[in-house]
Amino acid sequence: MIHSFIGDLGHISIIVAFVTAIIAAISYRLTAIEKNEVEKQRWKSLARGSFTIHGISVFSIVCILFYMIFNHYYEYHYVWSHSSNNLPAYYIVSSFWEGQEGSFLVWSFWHVLIAFFIIRKSGDWEFDVMFIVAAVQAFLISMVLGITVFGSKIGSSPFILLRDAIEAPVFATNPNFVPEDGTGLNPLLQNIWMVIHPPTLFMGFALTLVPFAFVISALLKKDYQGWVKPSMGWVILAISVLGIGIMMGAYWAYETLNFGGYWNWDPVENAVYVPWLILVAGLHLMIIQHKSFAALKTSMILVVSAFILILYSTFLTRSGVLGEASVHSFTDLGLSGQLLLYLIFFTAIAIVLFVGRWKSMPSDPEEASAYSPEFWLFIGSTVLTLMSFQVLVPTSIPAWNALLSNFGIESNVAPPADAVAFYTKFQLWFAVALALVSGTTQFFFWKRLNKENIWSTLSIPYVATMLITALIIILGNVHQPTYIILLTAAIFSLVANTQVLIQYTKGKIAVSGGSVSHIGVALMLLGILSSSGYEQVISLNTSGRIYNSEFPEEMNKENVLLFRGHSKRMGKYYLTYKGPRLTSQDVPGYFNKDFVKQKASDPYKAVVVEDIIVDGETKAQVGDEIQIYNENIYYEIEYKSDDGEMFSLFPRVQDNEDMGPIPSPDIASFWNKDMYTHITNLAVSDEEVEWTMQDPLKMSIGDTTYLNDYVVIFDGVKPLEKAPGYNIKPEDVALQATLRVLVGNNKSIDLKPSYILTKVKRMGIDGVMEDWEAGMLPSTDRELGLRVVLKEILPKENSFVFTAETTQKDWVIMKAVEKPFISILWIGTILLGIGTGISSYRRFKEAKQKNKGSKNAINSDKKENVLV
Repeated sequence: MIHSFIGDLGHISIIVAFVTAIIAAISYRLTAIEKNEVEKQRWKSLARGSFTIHGISVFSIVCILFYMIFNHYYEYHYVWSHSSNNLPAYYIVSSFWEGQEGSFLVWSFWHVLIAFFIIRKSGDWEFDVMFIVAAVQAFLISMVLGITVFGSKIGSSPFILLRDAIEAPVFATNPNFVPEDGTGLNPLLQNIWMVIHPPTLFMGFALTLVPFAFVISALLKKDYQGWVKPSMGWVILAISVLGIGIMMGAYWAYETLNFGGYWNWDPVENAVYVPWLILVAGLHLMIIQHKSFAALKTSMILVVSAFILILYSTFLTRSGVLGEASVHSFTDLGLSGQLLLYLIFFTAIAIVLFVGRWKSMPSDPEEASAYSPEFWLFIGSTVLTLMSFQVLVPTSIPAWNALLSNFGIESNVAPPADAVAFYTKFQLWFAVALALVSGTTQFFFWKRLNKENIWSTLSIPYVATMLITALIIILGNVHQPTYIILLTAAIFSLVANTQVLIQYTKGKIAVSGGSVSHIGVALMLLGILSSSGYEQVISLNTSGRIYNSEFPEEMNKENVLLFRGHSKRMGKYYLTYKGPRLTSQDVPGYFNKDFVKQKASDPYKAVVVEDIIVDGETKAQVGDEIQIYNENIYYEIEYKSDDGEMFSLFPRVQDNEDMGPIPSPDIASFWNKDMYTHITNLAVSDEEVEWTMQDPLKMSIGDTTYLNDYVVIFDGVKPLEKAPGYNIKPEDVALQATLRVLVGNNKSIDLKPSYILTKVKRMGIDGVMEDWEAGMLPSTDRELGLRVVLKEILPKENSFVFTAETTQKDWVIMKAVEKPFISILWIGTILLGIGTGISSYRRFKEAKQKNKGSKNAINSDKKENVLV
């Protein structure tokens, strides 16, 4: 059945949201320029009313799409493309923003929430600021309009029916055809961080709009100083949320992608990193404006540039320009022109206003002294800006190549072949400068320094830095000069900001935000240095043999081959590959894949063939049917250290029809290191393995034979009480044999093939006859490379006939990397978030107090006018 009403409701809501955004933008602008108070109030009411309807429409669109996804309305292309029946609920949530349309809606949703706060809290700034917000909303909603005007497509709607989106023969015969299942969520996005990272990042995107809108408003109003205080809280909040979102993405990459790190200088990563740096630079220049106009123009340009760069990053990632350069980019939905218009429109507004107001904008004729905080803040902002440009220019190469190709010009310029080496080479030195400046600036900010007292003030952090650094160099065996320099700079920033936190803020949380943030950045630098500079590959191939001549050299050298059940030495650990594992909503944790057999009729259902026991409790019995996530296979790797430490990791390989096998790592975290493990290659699956038939074996109880280089002892038979797929009746003959396979080290594995004789009724010449039908359940063990079937029972000879097949033993090739003190990076990230949060709260509070003061002054003026 086609649920057409809800789709039509979604379409109508989009149109209403688009129209009301335009009306709100026009009304807010007319409110701002209207001089007549009565008319002003009318336009204001219309502006607020239309934006309220716009907000309700956006909320409705989001709710409708969520409802469609959760109820599996696969007649809609968006739902079919991004979700499936077997996805857990939290991954179904991720389906909402996997596609471009959903992500634009999340972005728009945050704009609406933020706008309602602006309407309530921004006072006289509301009209011009909301004019920009509403205009941006109109552009964003146009991205999901999905209508055609004069032959041109405007937007891509998430409410398009599947039959209208793709051409398939089935729709010619059955226009109302609805698939039973969707194509599912991208395997790389099936991670808990992808549930929270995208909405956090889009909230950061949305927050950058607010300071941009304040700057444009300031240019429109020619109020070049007044915008700073009401917008500073928004700037810091944007920095906080966007930074947290970026680091969430870094942790997702660390947990999900197999490059072994958290930052790969991918173009999409860079496209978000650059505006964050620019916004941080703009914030530090905004601080100067409390005392002078020295950095007025520059701070306004940087704040505006941060939002423009967000739009630019959106164009890069969603236009298809980075299709071959990034693993994160979206495919082009035909929105390239719209995205470019979106970028050009707001860039042009900013440029026109800056050019028109440039001469009237005030400036400070006096140069800042080298002993002033303004000087050091400007130095820090300069470093941040240079950092961003060094990343922005190479990242933009694919976009410029595409632009030149549109004019028939072929460009031979290519992005860096080794992005990590290229960017790190420069960013490392910028980080050193930033750490030194962040430590030094705090003292100038809190204490008036001059030639007489500067060295006495800075001597304590200098001496402490030298002592601590020397100790770490000796204990940590740090020899590389560049690492020593970065270590020294990071330690200085850490020591200096800690001293400021203790000595000058005196425990006052409200004013400690800057120091806490800088301490967080210093710890992040130390975490990056230790985890990336001193990571150690411990899965080295010491056998002297290559696994495969077609493998890359690095894979043959830095990976270890493990056969299932056989321990192997690796550094201080003994590693054992225990076998493939599955997960299920019916069984907690991981369970042996061999304990279930997938149903042919439903790939997400399996029959239990051996009791599943967890912590001594039977969770599923033989014959039970349970749900499984069959696309996710986990491979249990057990670690045992010389000092008795033991843990298991479960790196995953996802089987995807379009993308093939997709490996994801697993991580064991300790206070001083992470053990990072992932599968790089593995034996063929049970369905693809080739078996070799051996000669039949006639054995009596107690007999011994050899199979696949193992000694096999026939221990006997016992009655079989239950078997998957069989209803064993009292009159049936059901036996289970036990073949004990000796694998060494006093260890054995039992193979238990079963034989079932069931009475059946058949139609014969003389009518219905009773007969016996034999059923044989083989016993398979990939660790042994054996499959055994109890083929025949010979009671007169007191013997049994077995057939055996052999294959290569199950194995995996894996890589393990030890990342020392990576926890320092994550602790630093948390402190950066806390510090910026403290600062943001303080600035919002100050802006609120200023608004109250302004209102009181206005009320006082009114009273005086009445008295007069």
